[in-house]
Amino acid sequence: MDFDIVLVGGGLANGLIALRLSQRRPDISVAIVESGSRVGGNHIWSSFDDDLSPEQREWTEPLIAHHWREYSVRFPKGVRTLQAGYRTATSGLLADAVERALPAGHIITDMKAVAFDATSVTLADQRVLWAKAVIDGRGLASEQPLDLRWQKFVGLELELENDHGLAGPIVMDATVAQLDGYRFVYTLPFGPRRVLVEDTYFSDVADLSAAAVRDRVLDYARLQGWQVARVGRQESGILPMALGGEAADLWAAAPEGVTLSGLASGLFHPATGYSFPDAVRTADVIAGLDVLDGPSIYAAQRDHSVAAWRDRGFYRYLNSMMFLGAEPDERYRVIERFYGLNPALVRRFYSGQSTPFDKLRTLVGKPPIPITRAARITLSVLQQRFSR
Repeated sequence: MDFDIVLVGGGLANGLIALRLSQRRPDISVAIVESGSRVGGNHIWSSFDDDLSPEQREWTEPLIAHHWREYSVRFPKGVRTLQAGYRTATSGLLADAVERALPAGHIITDMKAVAFDATSVTLADQRVLWAKAVIDGRGLASEQPLDLRWQKFVGLELELENDHGLAGPIVMDATVAQLDGYRFVYTLPFGPRRVLVEDTYFSDVADLSAAAVRDRVLDYARLQGWQVARVGRQESGILPMALGGEAADLWAAAPEGVTLSGLASGLFHPATGYSFPDAVRTADVIAGLDVLDGPSIYAAQRDHSVAAWRDRGFYRYLNSMMFLGAEPDERYRVIERFYGLNPALVRRFYSGQSTPFDKLRTLVGKPPIPITRAARITLSVLQQRFSR
């Protein structure tokens, strides 16, 4: 079975690559190999309007299930509402779009890739797919060279007996008990009586007890005065938050000539874990190439990945301040202080486009961690940077 491109893993990044290639390069034959039952899995992905260009918002619009004009955050010092467009894409809509875009037989589900190199993929049933390019988008390996901490969560979609009264998402509610690091609850109102509630942790460890966190989600709903009529879809995840390392090392550890995408390539916002904007940009980078062979795709995507990682050192530094500088149950103070800054600065932060003034403004003033500890972390980060 011969294709121009074989995508190993049918997650967000590879799904978007397939979709964008079908739009811009319908002459290219693309196959996806996914171990699950459907492309995209069981996920939602959110982003702010400012995270993407107008053209990118347009071509991803069919994936967007919900859009709001404002969101709020809650901290012990108070509630703040910010005016900013916020969008949520769903794995179901992604799967629908990819299934419409690719010919029959080009989406191979319920099948693992047991081996692959730059030009071939061997499936668990011993079929071999040959390609001009192979792209690995299966996520970060359990053994990888980055210095990471973790954002982990369990979310439940709830049907309520009465209206919840929310005008927009609650992106962070940190008024809850602080457990396992920085804990907050994330709420998306999908309808007057339908909400997604996610209990989230910025943690030092990747362990997640889904049953315990599920109970906390239901407890949180009751504390909001919501009577739960039905529990629907459950979602859980463990996402990386980067403190150090180099994206180039991810590429060095991959099979020679195999292109990386998504989390496997280090393309995620280090401080928030958001991955949808990076996945959209990756799809545009690849679909925009004049030549779509293995070496061309590899070089373009590697350069894009390494450059994005290099440009985001400031966000990894802030992660170091929070994870290494603050006691676990005091980490919320770092985020609370940040959300007191100018809303435009906050928007640029999420989009990874902080200006030099933004960075200075984020750091000036009395830090919410001990000054000596902040100085020690800063010195360590500078030493690592200049030793490379």
